[in-house]
Amino acid sequence: MTDDHPLTREGLSLAARAALPGVQVDTAGTVAEAVPLLSRLTPYRLILLDFALPDSHGYAGMLQLQQYAPATPIVIVTAHEQSHLIEAAKALGAAGFLFKSQPLDTIAGILREVLAGRTHFPSNVAPDPLIAAARAQIATLSKAQYAVLLALADGRSNKQIAYDLSITEATVKAHLTAVFRKMGVTNRAQALLAAGPLLRSAQEGAS
Repeated sequence: MTDDHPLTREGLSLAARAALPGVQVDTAGTVAEAVPLLSRLTPYRLILLDFALPDSHGYAGMLQLQQYAPATPIVIVTAHEQSHLIEAAKALGAAGFLFKSQPLDTIAGILREVLAGRTHFPSNVAPDPLIAAARAQIATLSKAQYAVLLALADGRSNKQIAYDLSITEATVKAHLTAVFRKMGVTNRAQALLAAGPLLRSAQEGAS
């Protein structure tokens, strides 16, 4: 569980234990603190991730954790209820989306759904057509390729992207070549323009 507020971590820990009695809950206050935990031999059954962590940069933190734990479902936890954030979480492969304002028993029920192999997203949120179109445009990208595209939208150089994602610059260049080919564009500006609505939704809202 990754959240930078101790009281929220404690509340979510209670919900996790209610959903799965006897479960061990590990907590971290940042994405950087969570990464070493994911390197353990025993994989986690579930990750609860606060959208607004200091070092998460929107959904970039989730993409980073997905690289270290690709088989572990991630549920986004947030106080923000904007529809574009929910649409972006779906597009990026989150297993669920819940609000900090929800009662603990409701949160526990959502966690049980996810642990049973289902997904959970608010059903009363109207889809954003611009995000849906952008999602279709990048649907063929791998998570690693999308992580590079998202970092690119943040204005980072290839060298900085390589450092942030713990890959080589050659790998960054290879991912960008694949991104351009799959999106039917020839350069960074065209790729960012095509994916703009989804990229903005992935980066906005953190506070």
